[in-house]
Amino acid sequence: MQVVIIKYNAGNVSSVAFALQRIGIEPFLTDQTDEILAADKVIFPGVGEASSTMQHLRQTGLDQTIKQLKQPVLGICLGMQLLCKHSAEGNTTCLDIFDQQVLSFHSQPQPADKTAQQKIPHVGWNDFAKLRNADNILFKGLQLTDYVYFVHSFFVELGTYTTATTDYILPFSAALQKDNFYAAQFHPEKSGAVGQKILQNFIELT
Repeated sequence: MQVVIIKYNAGNVSSVAFALQRIGIEPFLTDQTDEILAADKVIFPGVGEASSTMQHLRQTGLDQTIKQLKQPVLGICLGMQLLCKHSAEGNTTCLDIFDQQVLSFHSQPQPADKTAQQKIPHVGWNDFAKLRNADNILFKGLQLTDYVYFVHSFFVELGTYTTATTDYILPFSAALQKDNFYAAQFHPEKSGAVGQKILQNFIELT
């Protein structure tokens, strides 16, 4: 099986590759359209800033490559946000796979009591299973009480394609799915055994 990680100007690629190696997959890092289109599975990770990253994707033509993909695709963190319609980070038009908005935690009201306020960015372990679609194959074998690891200041609003939610300041989309496109706001590669199971479920998709 050929698993491709899309190479672009965003961080966290090596940790995703190492996580895949732990489940017996040797991924291939590339920015070449023919290699991406030919892969069995595609992972679109990312740690970075939305507007500069989208500019890079457009300059290299990777934006159009991603939109053409018919095999299972997994967007992670910034990768998930870039698959949405628009991001408040840099007022950025994104790939519009998911018709949902990416908003900033900073723009959301918090309790007046500073001791009750939650820190931004959202960093650390949180559950991902509230209101989730229990039939979604990405979560096969997992429990409602399982936790995953988040690092983000922007979030995807709840919407039609939300398959899992997490509550931090407000409920937001922890995972999305539309057709062959899957996405996670959390980092499965940093989420221990739970994240490993999610990656394994993705690899086993047919």
